[in-house]
Amino acid sequence: MKTKFFMAAVIVLASTAAFADPVAPKVAILNLNGGIFKVIYQGKEAGSVRMTIINGSNDVVFTESTQNLSGFVRKVNFSGMTPGEYTIEIADKAGKSVQKVVYGKQSSVKAVRVTRLGDEPKYLLAVANTGSEQLNVRIFDGANNLVHNEVRTIEGDFGVVFNLAGVAGTPSFEVTDGTGAIRRIK
Repeated sequence: MKTKFFMAAVIVLASTAAFADPVAPKVAILNLNGGIFKVIYQGKEAGSVRMTIINGSNDVVFTESTQNLSGFVRKVNFSGMTPGEYTIEIADKAGKSVQKVVYGKQSSVKAVRVTRLGDEPKYLLAVANTGSEQLNVRIFDGANNLVHNEVRTIEGDFGVVFNLAGVAGTPSFEVTDGTGAIRRIK
């Protein structure tokens, strides 16, 4: 797993370097989910490096300077921040790299599962959830026609059985949470 991540980071840095300013530091930012971003920096030589994070109102919300580094990998946790667009600037003596990231609300939905109940055309939709969440549940027939659409607000874990006796073909479920994350189950 670490090897795959390292290779992905190298590819991102290489592709960033190919299209970026040749003087600016090489920077890649990966969204690790859960409000955590991984910042990967590679400079030409060791020296002073400053990382600054700026919110959508152009207020500096974080700044950090380090000495004698030619590269680093640093996790930045946005979980206490207001959802929105942020700018991450990495500056060294060779120049400055500026990249935008978007931090959004975190979903409390941990898992969504659909199980057919025996030979009956009944399906159990089960949602593992840790808080309050608004869900949009859509069900499609075998030809991908919408046959059911509802919005529910749930607290904690949730389950409901759908009787799909009149639905042709194998149904598929689409569950969208309050963050816009879509889970499709067939």
